[in-house]
Amino acid sequence: MSQNGPGFNELLAAAKHSAVHLELRDSYDVGDEAEDFEVWKRTGRRDIDPASVYWTPWVDLMRNSVARGVTVRRARVVSEPVTDYIRYEHAGTVVNLHAGEQVRWLPRRQASDIALPGNDCWVFDGEIVLFNHFSGDGNWSEPGWEVRSEPAVAGLASAAFEAVWERGIPHEKYTV
Repeated sequence: MSQNGPGFNELLAAAKHSAVHLELRDSYDVGDEAEDFEVWKRTGRRDIDPASVYWTPWVDLMRNSVARGVTVRRARVVSEPVTDYIRYEHAGTVVNLHAGEQVRWLPRRQASDIALPGNDCWVFDGEIVLFNHFSGDGNWSEPGWEVRSEPAVAGLASAAFEAVWERGIPHEKYTV
């Protein structure tokens, strides 16, 4: 995956108070989770051990960020009935929560009147947006990400996230 601007880890390390993630796709096909997703599809079992090789880097990153005062929230806009990938993602969200993230889900039909950015994104401190670029099949496309800091772009992404968050259903109450 190529890049356009600083990467996620750098931006998260520089965040002072917030990091929010808006997810808009119903399916992803990124290599680092392909094996785990295939096991889940075959067996219905998902790696939800926060100390596993798969999860440890993420859990450590989130815990360290939260410990230094950064609030990490994730909002997922999903079509219903949900895809297999969203079922898989939902099954693993317990680890995101364990790591200190807050997660909400919003059925897509409830987002029709929200102006959403064209791509998934992370917004850091309401000022810097990291857009993730995916191909139609859900894999990373070139460039893999783009960083934008124009106030209008950051404002759109922040407002979209907050609108989704306000309507979203906390993970503990959202069933797939």
